[in-house]
Amino acid sequence: MESPVRTRLQAIQSALTAVQAGSIPDGTNFLVLPDGKRVEMSGGPGTSDQHILLDGKPVCLLRCSGRTAVLTLSGLGTPHEHTANHIPQYPVIEVHAVGISVQRINLPNMWAVIYALFTKYHEQETIPIVLSADISNGADLHSYILRSGLGRTSPSRVISQEHLFLMRATFWQGAGQAGFHELGWLRPSDSSCYALSPFPSVQSFTRTPLVIAAHPLRPPKPKQGQVLYKRYCPIVGQMLDFTYFDLGSKEGVSAHLEAFHRWHNDERISKSWNEAGSFQKHAEYVKGVMNDPAVLPIMMSWDGELMGYAEIVWLKENQVGTYIPNGPKDWDRGMHVLVGEEKFRGSDRAQAWLRSIHHYCFLADPRTERAIGEPRADNAAIVKVSLDAAMHIETVFDFPYKRSVMTCVPRERFFKMDIL
Repeated sequence: MESPVRTRLQAIQSALTAVQAGSIPDGTNFLVLPDGKRVEMSGGPGTSDQHILLDGKPVCLLRCSGRTAVLTLSGLGTPHEHTANHIPQYPVIEVHAVGISVQRINLPNMWAVIYALFTKYHEQETIPIVLSADISNGADLHSYILRSGLGRTSPSRVISQEHLFLMRATFWQGAGQAGFHELGWLRPSDSSCYALSPFPSVQSFTRTPLVIAAHPLRPPKPKQGQVLYKRYCPIVGQMLDFTYFDLGSKEGVSAHLEAFHRWHNDERISKSWNEAGSFQKHAEYVKGVMNDPAVLPIMMSWDGELMGYAEIVWLKENQVGTYIPNGPKDWDRGMHVLVGEEKFRGSDRAQAWLRSIHHYCFLADPRTERAIGEPRADNAAIVKVSLDAAMHIETVFDFPYKRSVMTCVPRERFFKMDIL
C-alpha cells in the first residue's frame, strides 16, 4: 500500500510535468504585443518559409535551414560530449531580410520576432537561429542578443559562433527589454528611465498588531490608475493587464471602486473575504491598503474589462511570513486574489492570471526568489490550479480563522519550465 507522502509527491510531480503540455495551444501563429500591435507568422503553402508580420507589415523571413543544433554545456570535455542524446536538438532557423525594400530589423522588431518564436515553439528551451548576411544591421542584432542575455553562443568548438541559441528562460525574465525599448510586459511609467536597476537595499522596519519585522525598504507606490503589466495570453486569446487601484476623485466613484464594492457585496466573494459593506467602508479599506508600503492593490482586466482584484504583498512584513518554514526571505512575494466577474471564472483563465501574477512578481524585482500563496485548504479548485501552475505544497497551517495550504513556486523553476 502506497504511503500518503508518496502519493502526494507523485501528484505534485504529475502536476509539474503537465505544465509543459497544457499552457499554450501548439502552433500558435498570432500574438498581441503589450503596446497593442499584432504579430503574425504566415507561411505559403508547400513551403517552410514563414513571414513575420507586425500590424500586417513584413519584418523578416524565417526559413528552416534543414540542420539541427544542440546546446551542450556540462558534457563538454567529457566522454559524453558527443553522445548526450538526452539533450534535445532543435531545428536551426535562418532569419532573413524580406527583400530589397526592408534590409534592416530594428531592436524592438527583433524582440517581437523572438516573442513570436517562443509563442509558437514554447516547448523548446532554446531556439537556435542564424542571422542572414542580407540583414544590413546583422552585427548590431547579434550583439543585442548576446549582450542582453536573450541568447548565447555554444562553447563547443564544432558549432559555429554564428549560431545563436535563444533562451526561453531569459526571454521570459525580460531580457532585451529595459534599456532597449518599451514593448515589454512591465509597462513604461514616468519613472521608467530611472528604474533600470533594482530598488536599492536598505533596512526598514514594520511594527503592527500582527507583525514585528525588519525588512528592506520598499519602493514608492505607482500612480493611481497606472498600468503595471500587460501580456497577451494565448490560452484564452485575450490581453491581461494589471492596473494600480484608482480610487477616483472626491466628487465621484471610480470604476475600480464601483467594481470592488459590487464584488465584495456578492455572497460568493463575501464568504471568502468577509468585507461586505458600504462604499465608504470599501474606500477606507482601499486607502488603508494603499498606505501600507508592503501591499500593492491591483485591478485585473481582460481586454480592458475589469474582472478581479488582487493584493500583491511583501511577505517579510505580512502575517503569512510567520508560518513560512524557515521564515520569509527579504523579497518573497505573496498574493490574495478574487475574481469578481462570473463570466471570467474557469480553469484556463485562472491559470493565465495566476501565472501572470507570478511573472509580474519575478519581473518587478529580480531578487524575488519565491512567490507564495495560502489558499483555504478546502478550496480544492484553487489548490489544483496552483499545482498545475508549477507550484508545490510547502506546508499546511492554521490561521486563527482558517486552515490554509501554503503553495510556492521558486523563481528558477518558473523560468526553467514551459509555464507562460
